[in-house]
Amino acid sequence: MANFIDRRLNAKGKSTVNRQRFISRYKQQIKKAVSDAVTRRSVTDVDKGEKISIPTRDISEPMFHQGKGGVRDRVHPGNDQFTRGDKIERPQGGGAGGGAGKGDASNSGEGNDDFVFEISKDEYLELLFEDLELPNLQKNRLNKLIEYQVYRAGFTNDGVPANINIVRSLRSSLARRIAMTAGKKKRLKELETQLEEMENIPGTKAELIIDLKTEIEDLKRQIAKVPFIDTFDLRFNNFARREIPSSQAVMFCLMDVSGSMDQATKDMAKRFYILLYLFLTRTYKNLEVVYIRHHTQAKEVDEHEFFYSQETGGTIVSSALKLMHEIQQERYPASEWNIYAAQASDGDNWADDSPACRQLLEQKILPLVRYFSYIEITNRAHQTLWREYESLQQHHDNIAVQHIRQAEDIYPVFRELFKKQAV
Repeated sequence: MANFIDRRLNAKGKSTVNRQRFISRYKQQIKKAVSDAVTRRSVTDVDKGEKISIPTRDISEPMFHQGKGGVRDRVHPGNDQFTRGDKIERPQGGGAGGGAGKGDASNSGEGNDDFVFEISKDEYLELLFEDLELPNLQKNRLNKLIEYQVYRAGFTNDGVPANINIVRSLRSSLARRIAMTAGKKKRLKELETQLEEMENIPGTKAELIIDLKTEIEDLKRQIAKVPFIDTFDLRFNNFARREIPSSQAVMFCLMDVSGSMDQATKDMAKRFYILLYLFLTRTYKNLEVVYIRHHTQAKEVDEHEFFYSQETGGTIVSSALKLMHEIQQERYPASEWNIYAAQASDGDNWADDSPACRQLLEQKILPLVRYFSYIEITNRAHQTLWREYESLQQHHDNIAVQHIRQAEDIYPVFRELFKKQAV
């Protein structure tokens, strides 16, 4: 029997391919572990990797081996209790027999451990957001058109005369002429100096002077033959084209930061938007995010201020909706952009302002947006704002209303809002 040992080095990318095969094969176990991990830890840590434990029974593979068949005789030395044909009773459980029963487990560390598989940040996010998408993005009538933008991409040796770069071409010509004639010019200067010295020395043979003059003339002809500019010197401006997607998306993030939003509620809202931000940047490369905070007044802010600054005061939700509509009209025309919006609040609002919010949504925002999602983070009874939004949901298919009571509800609600729609 011969044993073959493969000592060849792994090819580049071989471990990556094997890793993807393993993830694909045990995808159900890994996805379940990823979903469980979201509830175990903070959503703000969702962009880190994860250690996945897979039971050994799930990764065991079938194998063929020689079975124990036929009639076999076995001789046990030192037998003084049994004779041929005696039946041996089954050992009782527990004790030193190690069988099933009430005996204590072994403390020797024996047994089969689960297989622990660590996935990277990118693999974790890929599994986390695999079944999610921005709803209705495919409805844009321009989503299959591709536009191209021409931009400068350095220089090239080939091109049309209209794109020739004179400065680069002359620079290349000068470098070529210096390289080809430097040695000859140095030799020519030495011969001319030598000829001048020989002509000033009386009695110099005329043959030597003639030979020097002949060599000097040859060098001058060789230098003169070097062209001022050659085809190898020509440099042309190079232009390339990059794709510009004509289907663009913008996501408006609206959050209530009034005094009624306690720190725990704000923290859950921040977690929802962090999860949303990771999903958007992971899924759509050409997407812009607009952050709007509001109490009695609304303000467009950057990402850091949106998540971390503190505000107090009352709540007027319509101020945020008005500002969103103004920004959309000014910077994101509906004919060119897929518009999405997500709003987080505890549901508190001036009673007279909630009908105004419904009117703004129904008349100005919902006709333009692809999807508007509203999450209410509260443990108390729903107020007027929830009821107004819920009534809109019954008549419009591009608005969704969800309720979050505790941090464990964030990920299930997020998946419900952005699950893939049936084609």
